Amino acid sequence: MAYTFKKQIFGFMDLLRFKKLVPNRRAKLAEGSAKPLPVSYRVNETAKILHPGFQKAELTEILLNTPDTKTYVFKTKSPFYFRAGQYLTVGCKVGDSYVSRPYAISSAPKAALQNTVAVTVKKCGFFSGYLFDEAKQGDILTLGDPSGEFCYEPIKDSRQVVALAGGSGITPFYSMAQSIADGTSDFDLTILYGAKTEQDLIFRSELDALASDKIKVVYVLSDEKKDGFEHGFIGADLIQKYASGDFTVMMCGPQAMYAFADKELAKFHLPLRRIKKEANCVGVRDVADKKYKLTVHMGFTTQTVDASASETILTAMERAGINAPSKCRAGGCGFCHSRLVVGQFSIAGADKRRLADLKFGYIHPCCTYPDSDMEIVVPKA
Repeated sequence: MAYTFKKQIFGFMDLLRFKKLVPNRRAKLAEGSAKPLPVSYRVNETAKILHPGFQKAELTEILLNTPDTKTYVFKTKSPFYFRAGQYLTVGCKVGDSYVSRPYAISSAPKAALQNTVAVTVKKCGFFSGYLFDEAKQGDILTLGDPSGEFCYEPIKDSRQVVALAGGSGITPFYSMAQSIADGTSDFDLTILYGAKTEQDLIFRSELDALASDKIKVVYVLSDEKKDGFEHGFIGADLIQKYASGDFTVMMCGPQAMYAFADKELAKFHLPLRRIKKEANCVGVRDVADKKYKLTVHMGFTTQTVDASASETILTAMERAGINAPSKCRAGGCGFCHSRLVVGQFSIAGADKRRLADLKFGYIHPCCTYPDSDMEIVVPKA
């Protein structure tokens, strides 16, 4: 119970009250129960259920969606709570290194209550290619906590959402469509889904089956002209054709799509809060392939490894077998932030570090390239 101080007329009365402070505290402590404090509190147990951290999961099913895209279905030990649009990390040992990558969750949040969660992966890059070629049913992989803010927010977003999807960027919107269909989410979703050819469309039959007055899907082909499909790129004219009034735009796709969409969306004069982009992983930097030395302090160990100017510091650590923490791999979540001891560096895209990171000399290895020999202190994964 909060203690209410009484106002005194004279200042010396405060001194008298101060003299009584210790005796009053002792009296209150004497009134307390001698019963031992509980070993665990309900709020802590709830937190463990909602945020179990990294956990092992069995790969129970692999579905071929397109010639270069597969969906991986995992069985978790406990319900996997997430919001439609979020991502998780999938990781395992590849050779001598532990490697992980973030993938948008393509299954419905409701299915996760039955200990099932799925990600859809396009064959591109090192780890995604490994999953596509090597992963098999029965494998045990490590899943990270659901993360990300690429979700529908009823307070901030319009009830009408226009989703711009490019290629495998359809995955978070497929999860959203499922959540609307099963009643978990309540908003209107219009998906403009762009791909090169009809063959490249992922989840086409599944999306068609979900179509309703609240879920509309428009397919846009850039390299083919076919009846029943829009042709070209997703621009202002196409958005205006299928959306009107107040709406929120959510984009997920390659960086080239974002650059084009930004110019087209400028014609609508939407406030910034009405435009959301899912961050892309940082890739290889197009510079001369200079070699540097990276000294990494983690716990009580210190290692010096090779680093390339064209690859991020995180990639250098992974290649050397250092199990460094990572999640979004785009510089936004701050999970990998590490203290810079010495060295020059460049950051991919916008600097997304928090003010505290900037003030106290922290960097995000997932989006940071070395421009000299470097020394960093990395938290344990």
